[in-house]
Amino acid sequence: MASVGGNPAQHGGTNKESASSPAAEPPASLFRGVVETLAAVPVRPEVQLSATPAPRRLAPFSWAVTATVEVEGEELADGRFVLLYDPAGQEAWHGEFRVVTMARAELEPEIAGDPMLGEVGWSWLMDALQAHGAGYAEPGGTVTHAASQYFGALSDRPDSTEIELRASWTPADGRFERHLTAWADLLCVCAGLPPTAPAPQPPTDPASLGGVVPMPARRRPRSH
Repeated sequence: MASVGGNPAQHGGTNKESASSPAAEPPASLFRGVVETLAAVPVRPEVQLSATPAPRRLAPFSWAVTATVEVEGEELADGRFVLLYDPAGQEAWHGEFRVVTMARAELEPEIAGDPMLGEVGWSWLMDALQAHGAGYAEPGGTVTHAASQYFGALSDRPDSTEIELRASWTPADGRFERHLTAWADLLCVCAGLPPTAPAPQPPTDPASLGGVVPMPARRRPRSH
């Protein structure tokens, strides 16, 4: 289902210090276990996950999938989820793992005029992480929305507005499956589908959990 970057043989169990300590797991083995867990994570039926090459220059180990949200044959949203792992840690991450994501969907044109669209789009991500009890640190990202008008030979196309949310954060709980399911739900919210209630689980953050704000339902297929 997914693509894994990195060289397990190079980064794995030949490390004498790791092998001699029963509490230390070789990085390659640890990451392989994480990937196996993520590959078995169930997501909403509207979300179709596909393997994609993982970036190799950002970290020694990486795993990636793309996703589309489809309803009755209509593609409503798409995105990418990448998990990076650097056993030595990276200063900017404040940790050894980093999630890097993208979510994109076409909106109704009237939504583009909302001056709070950027803040609302970011809140969808934060709410999805909280709703799934996914502990995180050092979040950062952008919300971009652009309106397109068509002229001349393309004037018969309706105006379109697209939102794109790019975000990254450091998983702070070791429950990577929660981060993947939260991102899958974010895609559905961007597509205009109502959020689903995740299975009850203890939140990582003791703060009260927020609710995901749904987007108004889209009424036409995306333009390609």
